[in-house]
Amino acid sequence: MSGRASSRTLLPAWTLARRELVRFIRQRNRVVGALAQPLLFWAIFGSGLNASFRPSTGAEGISYMEYFFPGTVVLILLLTAIFATISIIEDRNEGFMQSVLVSPVRPLGIVLGKLAGTSTLAVTQALLIFLLAPVVGLELSAKAVATAIPVLILIAVGLTALGFTIAWYSDSTQGFHAVMTAFLMPMWFLSGAFFPAAGLPAWLGWIVAANPLTYGLGALRHVLYSADPATVAGLPSFATCLGVSAAFSLAAFAAALVAAHRPRTAIHGR
Repeated sequence: MSGRASSRTLLPAWTLARRELVRFIRQRNRVVGALAQPLLFWAIFGSGLNASFRPSTGAEGISYMEYFFPGTVVLILLLTAIFATISIIEDRNEGFMQSVLVSPVRPLGIVLGKLAGTSTLAVTQALLIFLLAPVVGLELSAKAVATAIPVLILIAVGLTALGFTIAWYSDSTQGFHAVMTAFLMPMWFLSGAFFPAAGLPAWLGWIVAANPLTYGLGALRHVLYSADPATVAGLPSFATCLGVSAAFSLAAFAAALVAAHRPRTAIHGR
């Protein structure tokens, strides 16, 4: 990449990523929304369903709160991506996006900036939740945490790029929330985060198997239970989970880049 091209891509990307971080710090309601809701889900559902939880083969001996813990981490990544990418619509309505689009900034710089800033926030928050793992008896080694970071980044990039694409084509925040309710949250529910895939009806099992988030969560479970592989015996292999997650992230990134090359959508909201 030439120096001129770099100045139109990398510098704007860094600036937009930094703006995302500063905005997050100043908007404390986003901190509460991205962390409080998953933790409430974890505490309420984990406690309420713990007595009736029947783990699948290989996961005997773990409580529902422990089973639900990796799903809570992924939910934090998802909600952070949602809260961050919805700002694309706000930036468009406030005129900021129009200013960016009429500047020499390349669409790649816009996408990279949004993905870098949001993924940094998402992964940081997810790692903070790792501090609660011992509460449910999940002992994480330094190696497991270090290995989890690339997996978290992969999931965060894919979800952020997907949210970016949806927000870019959305006319309003209400429309974005409708898609979130009808599509993004079911992605999480049907990823094995809330209940094991084993024993599901065949039609529901096919949906879970086709859900790319299933494999992101599966990769995270493999990493967190690397010292106890029997616990994840019923999941697809780590290589499969990682490969599907990488393919999903690349596809979502490509979709976001295609969307960003359509400035009329961002300027006029149609």
